[in-house]
Amino acid sequence: MSDVPGAPADLLRSLTRAERLLSRRLGAVLADDALSIEAWRVLCLLADGQGHPMSEVSVEASLPPGTLTKLVDHLVDRNLVFRRIDPIDRRRIRAYLTVRGRREHARLDERVRASIAELGIPELGVPEMGVAETSEPGTPPAANLVRQLDDLIGRLDPARQRVHADAAGPHR
Repeated sequence: MSDVPGAPADLLRSLTRAERLLSRRLGAVLADDALSIEAWRVLCLLADGQGHPMSEVSVEASLPPGTLTKLVDHLVDRNLVFRRIDPIDRRRIRAYLTVRGRREHARLDERVRASIAELGIPELGVPEMGVAETSEPGTPPAANLVRQLDDLIGRLDPARQRVHADAAGPHR
């Protein structure tokens, strides 16, 4: 640890520790349903209903392609996820939540949010009025933290910015 508060080593240590402790906590919540943190990440990504290419799911879930395939196979066996050939690029496979998967995601999301609420962190919602670069009055602190971390991730991973820009479509 550095003698200078806020040094890069402190940021890395703090982010790593927070991620591990939160994963452990949420892992305990998900264990009742025999679901791993990695599976939860996949369900959360697919919950937007758009379907995502497996390559994107791999990146967003921080899983190597082979591991993701096994995980998605397991989710398919549980009738939480299904795969289809991408209608535009037939070389790609897209993953989607099933009806049961949407129901399970909604149910588990309530439990995960309740567990986080026990920590005394204000609701992790993003305000509907758009995203500001800095803290907005009335915006829950956790939402600002998530926004700041997303910004940091975008700065550290330029490829992620391109993926999200491509998904948003051309800007006019």
